Amino acid sequence: MSMETLTKSTLLDLAGIAGGSPIAAALEGRSNIVAMTQTTEDAVLKPVDAGSWSHDVRAALAARIAALNGEGALADRYCGLIADPEVAELADPLKSGKVQGMEHVCDFMDKVAAQTRDVDAEDIRTLQESGVSDADIVRLCEINAFMSYQVRVLAGLRLMKETGA
Repeated sequence: MSMETLTKSTLLDLAGIAGGSPIAAALEGRSNIVAMTQTTEDAVLKPVDAGSWSHDVRAALAARIAALNGEGALADRYCGLIADPEVAELADPLKSGKVQGMEHVCDFMDKVAAQTRDVDAEDIRTLQESGVSDADIVRLCEINAFMSYQVRVLAGLRLMKETGA
């Protein structure tokens, strides 16, 4: 993978890793990880089979999780993918999702993103009782799992940049 491709990833763009920098050179040897992360982002946010969660909803939920984790630039990036203004409101963790009929989904996503240890079977039951299929619950968990990974890797890259590692 060339540096041109390497620098086109969400992670490297938001971490501010410049081509030709020592960190970019170190990452060149691990470019497969950067590429796989970008491929996973695309698969999670824009899958062929989106189930009940449109690409706009997925981007809004990703932005919501990024915001809950203090990643404003990442949240803004995902908000830029949302075409529907009503769906865009879901990106704001201060909004309940009630207007979109997604209050239970937003509650679940927020809890998984910010209070992971407190998630239990009742949270899944609440989604099921509100009409969310098991397959769509798995899709929600995939979004949250990817965002958890992405936020942590982004923080690590920024730390590497700050320390000159």
